[in-house]
Amino acid sequence: MCGIAGYISAQTHVDLATALRAMAAAMVHRGPDDEGFFETATRAGTHRVGLAHRRLSIIDLAAGHQPLGNEDGSVQIVFNGEVYNFQALRTELEANGHRFATHSDTETIVHAYEQWGDDCVMRFRGMFAFAIWDAPKQRLLLARDRFGKKPLFLTESDGNLLFASEIKSLLAFPGQSAHVDMTAVWDYLAYRYVPAPATLFSGIRKLMPGSLAVWEKGTMIERRYYQPPDQLPFQETAMPSDPVGAFLEKLDESVSIRMVSDVPFGAFLSGGIDSSAIVGLMSRHSSTPVKTFSVGFSESAYSELGYARTIAEQFKTDHHELTVSQQHLMQHLAALVRFRDAPVAEPSDIPIYLLAQEARKTVKMVLTGEGSDEFLGGYPKHIFEHYAQPYQLLPKIIRHGLIEPLTAALPYRFSRARTALVNLGLDCFEERMPRWFGALSPQERKHLAAFLPTTNTADGVQFDTTADNSPLRRILYFDQTSWLPDNLLERGDRMTMAASLEARMPFMDHELAALVSGLPDTYRLRGKTSKWILREAMKRLLPAEILKRPKVGFRVPVNQWFRVGMRDYLYDHLAAPESHTAVYYHRPALLKLLEEHTKGHKNHEKVLWCLLNLEVWHRCYF
Repeated sequence: MCGIAGYISAQTHVDLATALRAMAAAMVHRGPDDEGFFETATRAGTHRVGLAHRRLSIIDLAAGHQPLGNEDGSVQIVFNGEVYNFQALRTELEANGHRFATHSDTETIVHAYEQWGDDCVMRFRGMFAFAIWDAPKQRLLLARDRFGKKPLFLTESDGNLLFASEIKSLLAFPGQSAHVDMTAVWDYLAYRYVPAPATLFSGIRKLMPGSLAVWEKGTMIERRYYQPPDQLPFQETAMPSDPVGAFLEKLDESVSIRMVSDVPFGAFLSGGIDSSAIVGLMSRHSSTPVKTFSVGFSESAYSELGYARTIAEQFKTDHHELTVSQQHLMQHLAALVRFRDAPVAEPSDIPIYLLAQEARKTVKMVLTGEGSDEFLGGYPKHIFEHYAQPYQLLPKIIRHGLIEPLTAALPYRFSRARTALVNLGLDCFEERMPRWFGALSPQERKHLAAFLPTTNTADGVQFDTTADNSPLRRILYFDQTSWLPDNLLERGDRMTMAASLEARMPFMDHELAALVSGLPDTYRLRGKTSKWILREAMKRLLPAEILKRPKVGFRVPVNQWFRVGMRDYLYDHLAAPESHTAVYYHRPALLKLLEEHTKGHKNHEKVLWCLLNLEVWHRCYF
């Protein structure tokens, strides 16, 4: 796990060595163990090329320095991530005559590129973002893993192509300045994050998950090499004789290969079924107690520490706990916005960062349960979405004129049902998807915002699925291509790397995803039972109280905090004269949101968290 950066520049008469080092220094937290640089010029002398690397040493601690080259140094790579099947690939490559100088997975990528070209990415089982300079072919290859676990940002201007693991690294290059993309702000108000490929910074974009970008002779071409299998309708094929057993075997393998490490490691443990399953399987493959790390809150209704202790005791782990308060949030929020280079979309970013800091005292890598919900159908919305079409058969006068007003009047404890009925009433699939976890509807945005987007808003790959696909697969595809990479994985990467900690996610193995997608939908959702196949697989491993408990999610009590200890903090950021973003909103609508929430009349925590973080982001960069 590392940070990478680099450039291809037409500024051939400018010394860019200092700029390259500044790009690396901007993300030293991603790689505190080592740094390396490579600089050259194209054969025609029209461009300069630079690669930079910051290293967090996990595999081959002594010899994994980057940039790393092939036998004659003509092909150079900087790499962020892990390739878990690198040993098997190395054996195959050695049989084809390739000679290795290290034991690192990085060198395996170099020789795989020599052997199979750009298609080498299809052979990697892991998480990665890398850049390869191929001097003989005078081309730069950029690649990102299938699901976007590792980040890569790009910007092109004034004859420069810049790339980096984090946006702050791009902004460290001379001449780069920060400007707000107001269309991205408009989308942010709906999604609570900015859908790829855009960012809140004008001119800076994400390389899409499962994509390659090739620079050659001054031209940049990007293409997708992978789409999640849930994009397409289920096809009847030969199923395993024991699907649950096959799932458990593949998940167990996914866990075991992610335990390959030359440094101490552990696991984040929430007490939910996902992280509990990971810890249980890790215990099978560890000769010493697994180190587990859990975070909770003083507000008992939000804390899952008791469930985490149950799992820790069952598997006799070396268990560590941390309690977080609203003071932690106010203390760390601005710093975490800088680490993320974006608003902190989820309040859970803060406890995850603090937990990563705690874990980093004794380990350098952790396994997490991230991705299970988005591949196995773990959210209530996955169940509700099944009823969208039948519900929309009701006359609109009944839906909008009778049912929705009645549910809107229900107390807060019925908020999930209220949200479900409002969203099920949205006829447009593209509008309904972000609303399940979103902040504001189009009408609400127009009521609050004092601006309108100047270009079309997000309608990208997350909606690139067919209408004849099942409701479950359509919503899972949205989650896998938008909600997960642009929100949860950005959170996981930035918050752990801010503490110089690597996080690995066994549920996001592409072979496991293919196996599950090849089964009928009932193996994921069965009636009102979510993640059915995981629950079945875990019956012999986990206690019933973990398997049967309802999904809680990693909830942070900002609803209460905004009304008490953080009330002044909220008003000072959003409504005071010093606010950068107050001009974005109609003031009466903004004050109404604040008043309704702080007086306890309504719960606007998602919207207010979204607005608060946008303001903090502006204060950090402008």
